[in-house]
Amino acid sequence: MFRSRVVALFVKKNSKALYNLWGTTPSRVLNEESYRLFSTGATRKCLDGFQSLSKGNYVPSIRNMSTVASVGIKNKEGLKLLVNGGPRAQKMVGIWLFGSAAWVFSMVILGGITRLTRSGLSMTDWKFTGRLPPLSDEDWLLEFGKYKQSPEYKRVNQGMSIEDFKFIYWMEYAHRMWGRALGIMFALPFSYFLRKGYITVQLGLRLSALFGLGAGQGLIGWWMVKSGLEEPASEYAQPRVSPYRLAAHLTSAFAIYCGLLWTGLSVVMPEPPSESLAWVRGAAKVKQLALPVSLLVGVTAVSGAFVAGNDAGHAYNTFPKMGDTWIPEDVFDMKPLIRNFFENTSTVQLDHRILATATLFSIGALWWSTRKFDIHPAVRSLIGSAVGMAGLQVTLGISTLLSYVPVELGTAHQAGALTLLTLMILLNHTLRRPSPYLLKSLPQVAKTI
Repeated sequence: MFRSRVVALFVKKNSKALYNLWGTTPSRVLNEESYRLFSTGATRKCLDGFQSLSKGNYVPSIRNMSTVASVGIKNKEGLKLLVNGGPRAQKMVGIWLFGSAAWVFSMVILGGITRLTRSGLSMTDWKFTGRLPPLSDEDWLLEFGKYKQSPEYKRVNQGMSIEDFKFIYWMEYAHRMWGRALGIMFALPFSYFLRKGYITVQLGLRLSALFGLGAGQGLIGWWMVKSGLEEPASEYAQPRVSPYRLAAHLTSAFAIYCGLLWTGLSVVMPEPPSESLAWVRGAAKVKQLALPVSLLVGVTAVSGAFVAGNDAGHAYNTFPKMGDTWIPEDVFDMKPLIRNFFENTSTVQLDHRILATATLFSIGALWWSTRKFDIHPAVRSLIGSAVGMAGLQVTLGISTLLSYVPVELGTAHQAGALTLLTLMILLNHTLRRPSPYLLKSLPQVAKTI
């Protein structure tokens, strides 16, 4: 009874402050959840805070607490959080997921270096659990003997020294073991967080799917390498992995990275940054434009995998024309017609040029179309960053082509593709619609300081 009277007296005395804070009447605030809140050991702190508010002192608005600080209230209002255990658990799981995403990013870069140095076919067998590298001269001679039986050695690296073989072997070995280390680094914290009860069912299912895709990535990688260990159809052709399998391997890596990044963002930012209904409406308009642009970025990245798989970067090393013409005459020479878009060197490079140009202009058009929208500063900043990154990526692509694909520029170009994709993921995640609870608390126009 005493507690009820204290709460009632407090609400009556501070009704105006409560209305300004929640945007509703005291009778709606004074529900069962509020009663339990004021009846706990934190009652005195809450009362002191609201008394300060009623005296005109500045207290941060709950409208701005759209992320970690809102966990305790919004999960009771229907907001589905991916992590149990409060802000500390959110932070720990978020750091783990962002670290895993960064690891996948490094895997993509290392894979690009392995491909550009033609190291991928140096190991002619594969074990799921991995194995120790050669530790003695006899072991190295044994591995070198296996490589000498491969088509790549016979047609490309005939007469290679064992020292040169060791370099390409270590590159491929490092790539494989880095992937296995990622699996361990992902699985151990996952098990720990499950045991602590931090992982919700929804998050657990999502992470299990990503872990399964990561485990399958090793199988896809070996499936890809096997295609390069087979004798080419023509005696004049150089052995190379199937462009389809390489594209599958790279696309799978991109999918794992995007899944980890999106999930990490959802853990640490369950609500998008929103401070007014005007900004929410502006974000909805931007999202309609950003989604198709993001899909175009993804398609362009996948087309780059076919350029790598067909070694198309070493053909037509001129720009803007391809040789002496704008469109090579043999772009539709293969039958059936669809094969040209995946196997014809001329067509594959032409497609990538067209898609890259379309991506640059589409992102530029996104910036131009949204420059007068009333949107959150974070959204505007991400759009500007995407424009800059798109310009840099096109510059890297042209430079790589004109320089006959050096390892440094080729690697930078592949990293640039993933960086641009990262910015588009960040943009789309920031453009999400807030929860109904947050929408009810937002003013029409953001406050300016």
